Amino acid sequence: MAEHKHGEMDITEQKKTYDTFVSWSTKGAIGIIVFLIFLALVNG
Repeated sequence: MAEHKHGEMDITEQKKTYDTFVSWSTKGAIGIIVFLIFLALVNG
Protein backbone atom coordinates (compact mmCIF):
# COMPACT_ATOMS: atom_id res chain seq x y z
CA MET A 1 0.00 0.00 0.00
CA ALA A 2 1.31 3.43 -0.92
CA GLU A 3 2.29 5.90 1.75
CA HIS A 4 -0.30 8.66 2.17
CA LYS A 5 1.11 12.17 1.99
CA HIS A 6 -1.28 14.91 3.07
CA GLY A 7 -1.91 17.65 0.49
CA GLU A 8 -0.56 15.94 -2.64
CA MET A 9 -3.82 15.00 -4.37
CA ASP A 10 -5.21 17.34 -7.02
CA ILE A 11 -8.67 18.31 -5.79
CA THR A 12 -9.52 20.88 -8.46
CA GLU A 13 -12.50 18.93 -9.85
CA GLN A 14 -13.86 18.08 -6.40
CA LYS A 15 -13.65 21.75 -5.41
CA LYS A 16 -15.51 22.84 -8.56
CA THR A 17 -18.20 20.22 -7.98
CA TYR A 18 -18.65 21.27 -4.34
CA ASP A 19 -18.81 24.97 -5.25
CA THR A 20 -21.44 24.23 -7.92
CA PHE A 21 -23.47 22.13 -5.47
CA VAL A 22 -23.41 24.87 -2.82
CA SER A 23 -24.37 27.50 -5.40
CA TRP A 24 -27.36 25.50 -6.72
CA SER A 25 -28.47 24.59 -3.19
CA THR A 26 -28.40 28.23 -2.11
CA LYS A 27 -30.30 29.38 -5.19
CA GLY A 28 -32.85 26.60 -4.71
CA ALA A 29 -33.42 27.47 -1.06
CA ILE A 30 -33.86 31.16 -1.89
CA GLY A 31 -36.30 30.25 -4.69
CA ILE A 32 -38.38 28.08 -2.35
CA ILE A 33 -38.47 30.80 0.32
CA VAL A 34 -39.57 33.41 -2.24
CA PHE A 35 -42.26 31.04 -3.53
CA LEU A 36 -43.56 30.39 0.00
CA ILE A 37 -43.68 34.12 0.75
CA PHE A 38 -45.57 34.65 -2.53
CA LEU A 39 -48.08 31.94 -1.56
CA ALA A 40 -48.55 33.50 1.88
CA LEU A 41 -49.21 36.92 0.34
CA VAL A 42 -51.62 35.63 -2.30
CA ASN A 43 -53.63 33.47 0.12
CA GLY A 44 -53.41 35.97 2.96
